[in-house]
This record gives sequence, structure tokens and C-alpha cells, in this order.
Amino acid sequence: MNEYKPLPAEEEDRMVEAAFRDVLSAYLASNHRKKVEIIERAYRFAKAAHKGVRRRSGEPYILHPIAVARIVISELGLGSTSICAALLHDVVEDTEFTREDIEANFGPKIADIVEGLTKISGGIFGDKASLQAENFRKLLLSMSADIRVVLIKMADRLHNMRTLGSMRPEKQFKIAGETLYVYAPLAHRLGLFKIKTELEDLAFRYEHPQKYAEIVGKVNESEDYRRRVVSEFVAPVRAKLDAAGFKYEIKARVKSAYSIFNKMETKKIPFEEIYDIYAVRVIFDNDDDDLERMRCWQIYTIFTDGHKVHPDRTRDWTSVPKANGYRALHLTAMGPDGRWIEVQIRSRKMDEIAELGYAAHWKYKTGVTDDDTELDKWMNTIKDILANPEPNAIDFLDTIKLNLFSSEIYVFTPRGDLLTLPSGATVLDMAFTIHTELGMHCIAGKVNHRLVPLNHPLESGDQVEIITSQTQTPRHEWMDFCHSAKAKNCLRTLLRKDRGALKEHGRRLYEDFLLHEGITPTDQLLDRMLKNYGLASADDFYVMLAGDEISLSPEQLRAARRKRLSMVRKLLRNPFAPRRPDDADDDEARRAAPVPVNRKVTYILHPDDQRPNYRLEDCCSPIPGDDVLGFVNEREEVVVHKVSCPNAARLKSSYGSRLVATRWGGLADRFIARVALEGIDRLGILDDITTTLSRKLAVNIRSLNITTRNEVFNCELSMTVDSTDTLSNIINALKGIKGVKSAKRIS
Repeated sequence: MNEYKPLPAEEEDRMVEAAFRDVLSAYLASNHRKKVEIIERAYRFAKAAHKGVRRRSGEPYILHPIAVARIVISELGLGSTSICAALLHDVVEDTEFTREDIEANFGPKIADIVEGLTKISGGIFGDKASLQAENFRKLLLSMSADIRVVLIKMADRLHNMRTLGSMRPEKQFKIAGETLYVYAPLAHRLGLFKIKTELEDLAFRYEHPQKYAEIVGKVNESEDYRRRVVSEFVAPVRAKLDAAGFKYEIKARVKSAYSIFNKMETKKIPFEEIYDIYAVRVIFDNDDDDLERMRCWQIYTIFTDGHKVHPDRTRDWTSVPKANGYRALHLTAMGPDGRWIEVQIRSRKMDEIAELGYAAHWKYKTGVTDDDTELDKWMNTIKDILANPEPNAIDFLDTIKLNLFSSEIYVFTPRGDLLTLPSGATVLDMAFTIHTELGMHCIAGKVNHRLVPLNHPLESGDQVEIITSQTQTPRHEWMDFCHSAKAKNCLRTLLRKDRGALKEHGRRLYEDFLLHEGITPTDQLLDRMLKNYGLASADDFYVMLAGDEISLSPEQLRAARRKRLSMVRKLLRNPFAPRRPDDADDDEARRAAPVPVNRKVTYILHPDDQRPNYRLEDCCSPIPGDDVLGFVNEREEVVVHKVSCPNAARLKSSYGSRLVATRWGGLADRFIARVALEGIDRLGILDDITTTLSRKLAVNIRSLNITTRNEVFNCELSMTVDSTDTLSNIINALKGIKGVKSAKRIS
């Protein structure tokens, strides 16, 4: 943890005043109208309100709102209203002052923003709802009225991440998880590239400290080499740009540590096999907006004269910007070391929008008002979702994330109108995007005059006609066809109308089944039944029963009653719980009170015990050496996930109070790991693989599947290992076999 050494009162006060003067200096150096007096008043008000309060690190609390205000002016370019709101953003939440006090002293506009930034105290989705999801919904509701709310919230989260070292480990996991799950993609969507990158890297640093240090170390080691390569790459271009009269600068951009890690994890490749670690950015001065695109293409031509350009990697966002307002021309050219280098061509204005974010630049820096921007279109989508919010907070977050994470494609209507949809969108998505009625009755589509089904994925440039029928009605399986937030939300609303009756009917069927079999209904039994069928909620279980998707007919049950009861008892048994004597009563065992897990201390995992003190989840298959965290379920069992597991990301964001920091406390040769091999096929390759594993390394192979196509073989095998170190040694040994070109862990 970061420690703050207390200072004498006078010295501490001077430190606080100096921090505030830095904010004022940055404001006075900006091009905003100078409203120093109201900023001074906001600072004095906040300082008095937070007097005597300290952060967890021990430093005076007022330093936090001052730091947020500094980010608001220096890194987002916002003005006096936003600076005041940043200084006051925790006053209503953490002190006795109210919104009315803020409005009386600073006016309704600042009061509205502060209210939007104040966290929810009650539960608007019910007792079991995620507080973070509720906060996020409140944030979006406020954001739809004033974008400055979300921009200040980004500054607040950024400073919290910068000072995360003072928190306990389980709190670090929770906050870092929320950041990656919600705030980083939201920053991306709003075009806050610098903030998004820093949020991701800070979250990565706390979730995977060893991997973070390793990647940063390797990037730093190769810095001199990169500088030489980039200098050689741009030398002929500089001469031509100078001759053409351009005023410009060329920067070398290094891929962020989190982006490198993400690519290594996604593609299962080592650091040395990532070839786009660096890129070149050309930023030119431009005094005529009408000539901006033409000058981008002129610079593009200069690059193509001296370099080989990859034919499939040119991206033109100068004519059709991204939804967050990003505009640039990208190309990929061959570098002097035989590696591809991405080149980003931007005007100074394009660069400012890309770095600061379109929202800040567009509305509050230039004062331009244009309701037909891509940003406003996205805002309208958010408003549509908020108009019919999900009753379940987590569903709501997932629905929102469909928009936050998505890349865009651009498709045309039969009349030639351009629509922006998320990548992966289908014909059904487009139908709901145009109008709910069109989505309800959609039966097929015509893509480029060719008939296609509802679930046909669209690509940029497609011209799409929606075909409808008045007899068509929405179906449950359509949820699998939707990739846009609006389509998912509309479809859920439509299906919910019929779901209530099905749910009640399914509940009656289930209760009758238990009564007939002489089984007492319990929550534990229902939980195990849900897990057996792979369902997320009891409602889904009941609806499937009512729809005959799950069969529990008395005739079938009577024919296999013993097997069914045996299965039910097996489902109810906790495989990691201590075994009771054979004559112990199962019901008595289930009634034993669980021992609470202390979330405030690191939980030591003991895989070498006869009965491990945790439970592993199949979704990510962690093994000793992996960065893991624990989730304490209702029965006080510690369920272990990899920190990078998508399900863990959901838990970190949504159930932060149930997290516990974990650490491996032993080894045991009982963990299943899967490895994929590929290489050049030859006689005896399979024998060499099995001999290396079984005889030389004494590895227990659990399964092996090998296929060959022409001269290339692919092999997938699973084995038992005791740690990631052992697995690394196995993979290195496999790479040493003649003909094996790659070996990587895939579980």
C-alpha cells in the first residue's frame, strides 16, 4: 500500500493551497473565459465541507477533488462550470450539504452536474441488485442531459485508479474490474483515448502485477531499437513532406502494456511474436477544413512512393468518422526490419479530437452545436435503453456494454440512407434499429439483392432490405440473433409480455414434480438443478419447463426414479465439503451453518490438501501460478477464477463485496491444462510427442486429438499439471521437437 506521512497542519495546508493554485494556473492558461471567482468559491466551499476528513491513504480528502479538477482542465480541456462541479462532486454524497445548498451558492447548472455525479443510496432494481450497475444507470441518465457529468466521472475514476495503491487487495480487484468492465470501454466510446489507455494500463497493473512489470520491461529494453527503426522508416518521407511545404510533426506511438497483454492472451502468442508494438503518427497543420481530407491522401501518396503498403490494411475514417468522432487515415507499410508498421495520418484538429475526446472538443471547447453528430446518435441510443430499463441490474449493464464495446459497420437502406450498427449485427438488428414494428414482423432480408435469413451477419457496405409479414411474432431464439443494444432491449420487452404466464405455469409443474417424488423443495435443490441444466435463473428454468424444453413428465420419472433421485442427491452434494459418515443424513449436512470467509485478508488456496478449500470453475480452468481471485458464494465457498476471466470481470464489477484476494499456498498434480500444437507433419511425430510427455517429463496425458491436412498437423492435448511453471517447461520441451512450429496453452 502507498503510505502518506502526516505533515504539520500549516505545512499540509500549504500543500493543499499549492495543489489548488496548479488548477487555477492551468485554467488561466486555457482559452476559456476567465471565471476565477466562482472557482475560488467552489474550492473554499469544498475545503470547508471536507475539513478533517482523510482518504484511506491518510492524506487530506480535499486533495482528491482538487486532483479531479486538475484532470478536468488539463486533460479534458473543460471550463469553469466543470471545474467547480469537480471540486464539489463529493460534497452532497459525503457531507451534510444538499443539492439545494449547491444550487443556492453556485446555480442550477453546477448543482445538476453534482447531483448527476452523486452515487445512489437506495436500490432502484431491488435488494439483490448491483450497486455499481445502479450507479452506472444514474450516470447515464444524467449524461443524457449533460455530457459533462460523464466526463467528470471519467476524471474521478482516473484519479481513483492513480491512487489505488492505498486500498486493500480485494478492493483493488473490485475497482480495477469495474474500470475494465465499464469505464475504459465508455472512455473509448466517447473518444477519450488517453484516459482509456491509462485506465486499462492501471487496471492491468493491479490485476496482473508480474505480467505488467514483465511487459513494460521488455518494451523498455527494445526502445533504442524501435527508435532506430522508426527514424530509418520516416527519413525519406520527411524529405518529401518538407519539399511539399507541409508543417508537421512525426511521433512514434508504442502500444500500451494492456493492449500487448490482451493480444498475447487472445492470440496465445509470446511478446516476441507481436509485430505491431510501435506505430508512426503524422500530424500536420491545416488552416482550411475543406482541404483536410485531400492533404491526408497527399501524405498517404508520399508514403506509398517510398514504402510497400499492405493492400488490406488501409482504413479511411476521414469521410465516415467512428461513432466517437475519431477521424484519421490509417495505412500499414513495410518497415526496414521486415515488419509491418501502422501509420496514422491526422490533421492537428483530428489529433486533438482523438486525444481529448470528441465530446469535450465539440460541445464545450468550440461552442459548436450540431444535433446530427455521431455522438448525439449514440446518446439517443442510450436514452432509448433508459426509457425501458432492465429489471435486472446485471442484464442492464450487459445491454449497455453491447454498445460500449462494439466496433461499427456501415450499411445502406434500399434508398441509400447510411446506418451505423455494431460489428456482428444481423438483419434482425437492422430491422429493430429502423423501427420496433419492423423488427417484430421481420421474417428475412435481402442483402445486395440476395435473400438471406434473419440471423445473417451484415458487413460494411451492404445494402439491406427488410422483408416482413404481419403473421410473424417475436421468438425466444431471436435473442441469439441480436448484437445491438436496441434490438436486445426491444426484444426483451416484447417477450416479457408472455413470459409471466409461462413462468407461473412452469413453477407449478416443478412443484408438482417434487410433490409426486416426495422431495421437499429447497433453494439449494433449485440452485443445483439450475447448474445441472446450465441456466442462469429460476425464471429461465420455469419458462423452459412450461415450453417443454425440459421434460419432467411423471411417466419418465417413474421409469427412472432411482436414477433421478440419485442424480438429485449427487447434485446437492458439495464435492469439496468434508465427507460425513455413510449413515449421516444429507439434510442434516446441508443445514450445517457455513463458516464465514474473512474478505479483509488474503485467502490462501491449498490444492495439496486432500479436500481443497476452494472450488474451481470450468470457464477459465486456473492452475497454481495463474493470477486468480476468489468469489464467496451464498454458502461461503470460495469459487476461484482467473483474474482475466470474462466471468470474473462481471463478478468484479457487479459483486465487489463478495470478492476476496487469493494466493496459491501449495502445488498438486491435479489441474487440467490444454495445449495446442501445430507444425509440419512427418512420420513419427505423434510418437515423439507422446514419448516426450510420458517418458521424459512423466506427464499424465488425459486426451489427445491430432489431425493433418496436406503437410500440416494440428494437435490438441490435455494433461494434468501442478503449476504454470511446470506447464511452461512442458511447452518449451514440445517446441524442441522436430517439426513442431508452435505450442501454446489454450485453457
